[in-house]
Formats: sequence, structure tokens, C-alpha cells
Amino acid sequence: MGIFSSKLPIDMSSPKAQLVKDLIDSDTVVIFSKSYCPYCKLAKQVFDNITQKFTAIELDERDDCDEIQGILGEITGAKTVPRVFVKGQCLGGGSDVKALYEKGELQKYFS
Repeated sequence: MGIFSSKLPIDMSSPKAQLVKDLIDSDTVVIFSKSYCPYCKLAKQVFDNITQKFTAIELDERDDCDEIQGILGEITGAKTVPRVFVKGQCLGGGSDVKALYEKGELQKYFS
């Protein structure tokens, strides 16, 4: 007997997947976040520190949170938040962004 997942595969051509792609393209920096998450707050603080405007998509305030996280998982390989995109490229999560900032590498994306 095999083990079957109850999760259906994500249709990356669906309108919801297109919405996620459009959100990613909507600003230079887009952070898929949850308002209560400490790593999300960390990521937003990093961009505040370098005075870089960003768009935060607070998934916990949306009815389609799970669906969007599933699509982000397909796109980035991880469903965890935050998922930070700069110029359409996923830089990872809060710790990843903080590490880039501390090395002085994050700022290079905007120069």
C-alpha cells in the first residue's frame, strides 16, 4: 500500500497563481507575511532600516491564505513566511534577508 497525500496538486495556470505572480510583480519589494510572525516583522524591519519601500501581503488577513502559501511553495520551494521578493526574485525568508543586509549585499539590489 502506498501513502497518498490528501493535498491536490497546485494548478500554476489558475487565476489564483496568476494573482500571486501579479502581486510579486506589483512592486520592487514584495513580502508575503503574517502580521503576527516575528520573522515577518524582522524582514520588514530590514527594509525599513535601509529605507526601502515594500508591499506587504498579510496572508493571515486573507481568506485565500492557504492557497497562496501553496502557490508560493510551488514557486519558491518553501511555504513558510515571510517569502521576500526583490525585483521578482525570491530572496528567501526573514533570516535570509537579515543575513544579506548584515553582509551589505541586500543594499546592492537597489543601487
